[in-house]
Amino acid sequence: MSVLKVIEVLGNSTESFEDAVQNVIREASKTVKNIKSVYVQDMQVSVKDNKITEYRVNTKVTFGIME
Repeated sequence: MSVLKVIEVLGNSTESFEDAVQNVIREASKTVKNIKSVYVQDMQVSVKDNKITEYRVNTKVTFGIME
């Protein structure tokens, strides 16, 4: 039987939503091992002068608990 834990992680990027999610994985994996999935709960952008300046994601990162 495996036990999983879920944490909420916010990420951002000036490039794209995909890059923001990749940043979440990159940063979370520095302290969290065995990441199984990332659920994107919410997405938003910051806008300045009618142009997107930042992509933001609110994610739930699921990982296995090491026994």
